[in-house]
Parts: sequence; C-alpha cells; structure tokens
Amino acid sequence: MTVLVIGATGKQGGATARALLDQGVAVRALVRDTRSDAALALRERGAELVRGDLDDPASLLAAATGADGVFSIPFPDLTDLQGDAELRRSRNVVEAAHKAGVSHFVHSSVAGAGDFHRNQPGWAEGRWDRHYWESKAAIDELVRTGGFAHWTVLKPATFMENLVGWSYMFGDWSSGTIVTGFAEDTRISWIAVDDIGQAAATAFTAPGTLDGMDVELAGDLRTMTEVATILSEVTGRNITAPVFTPQEAVEHGLQPFMINATEQINENGSPARPEIAQALGLPTTDFRTWARRTFS
Repeated sequence: MTVLVIGATGKQGGATARALLDQGVAVRALVRDTRSDAALALRERGAELVRGDLDDPASLLAAATGADGVFSIPFPDLTDLQGDAELRRSRNVVEAAHKAGVSHFVHSSVAGAGDFHRNQPGWAEGRWDRHYWESKAAIDELVRTGGFAHWTVLKPATFMENLVGWSYMFGDWSSGTIVTGFAEDTRISWIAVDDIGQAAATAFTAPGTLDGMDVELAGDLRTMTEVATILSEVTGRNITAPVFTPQEAVEHGLQPFMINATEQINENGSPARPEIAQALGLPTTDFRTWARRTFS
C-alpha cells in the first residue's frame, strides 16, 4: 500500500506519516517545499516527497496517481476564516483522489461536527460560528459521498499539543499561568496527535475496522485546573489556570475571536470520549502520560 499524506509536515499529517512508516506502509508526503527541514526529516524516515498545492488540482491528481490511500486534513485561509478556502481545497483533494482511483480515504475533521453541532443549545439561535461548523460538516459529507471503497472520518478533540509553545486557545504559559476562559467545571476532551496518527493508520491497514465510520477521538477528559495540577507535578513548577470568564481572559491576553468557541465548549462540551476509541481497539493517551512524555 502507498498512502498520500496531506499536511505531512504538520501535527496530524506528521503523526499519520510516522505511524504508517512505522508499520512499513509506503508514505508519499505532499509538501510545498521539498527542501524544508520538516520535509527532509520525513525523507530521512523513508517517505517519498512530492510537491503539491491544495489550490492546484493538477498537482493533487499527479500526487494521488498510483496511491492506494489518501489522508486528508483541510487548511483554511488564516487571513480569511469566513471564506471558502477550506471547503474548496478539500473538494480538490477528494476529486483528485477519486479521479486517481484511490480506494482508501481517511479524513480528519473535528469533534462534534454534524448532528452534534446542529442539535446543541444555542445553534438555532445563531450563537455559534455557523461558517466554521457547516464547513467542517460539508467536507465530511464530501468524503462520505466521494465514491471510495473505504472511507473514514476522524473527529479529534482538543489537541494536547496545543499546550506546547503558543496557541490560540492557551496562549503561552511559559510564565506559569495558563490564560483561558473555560469554566471551573468544564471538562475538555483532549487528544494526543500521535493517537490521531495511529487511528488513521488503523483505518488504512485494517480495512473494515473503521470503514464507513465517523470516529470521535479523545484520550482524556480534564478541567483546566486538573491540567495545571498535572503540569505542575510533571514540570516541578507552579503552573496555574485561573478561572476567568471569556471576557476576563481576553483582558489577560486570550485572542478575542476565541470567546465564542470558549463559551460554546463551556455550555455544550464535546461528544468525544476516550471510551469511544477504546471500544474500537484504538490506542488512547491520558493527559498525565502525555505530559510526562512531553515535558519530563
């Protein structure tokens, strides 16, 4: 089997490429710059590098030709988050894969996209980001109806890796303070990106296990207070996560556009639970194990 991995130099694509290579699966990594450090590191691990662009259907068709599978992760235009770039690029990938005769298609979406987001309190009233959620759901439907013999839609929760360095959701807590607007009792669904890669590899290498499924992915449920406590234990530092309202968190440095997403999680949570992946035989990493592996 040969799998074309979109976003192979990023978090999810990188984890998928590593998991596949570790299982002896040939990886074709789609990159824009074959000379970048991340691309060269993939080549050192045994991946084939192919140059391509999600806005260039011809390059995607060339990259997918001869591949048995495609791992897809969409990329929005960060300068225009209300635009259609994510949906358009995902359509380009799906159509190229179908034209190339790809049999296995694994796509990474987001926890809760679809029925959950449309039925949660506040949706009908227009309180939540309609464009974000409907774009994710539309891409998922493209995959389901793309004509592939085997397809899987992975729906990962909040990345544990968002706590490494700076992120929109948690900022930079190197000073010892994590600034968020999550309520004291909000239990966030967390997932390690390596677990996403393992789930994707399972979908490719064990046909039938995840075929035709939407799979919610989480490895742990933790409040921000619990997260800070575990990080304190692991790092030997005093890490705190003060309980702010989303508006107060913005005053302390949270990105203003995160208010809506934070309020949505506070009120409705996420459907992703560790037991879902575990019931499917997929590996899950709890937050303490991940933190020890990452910061010890």
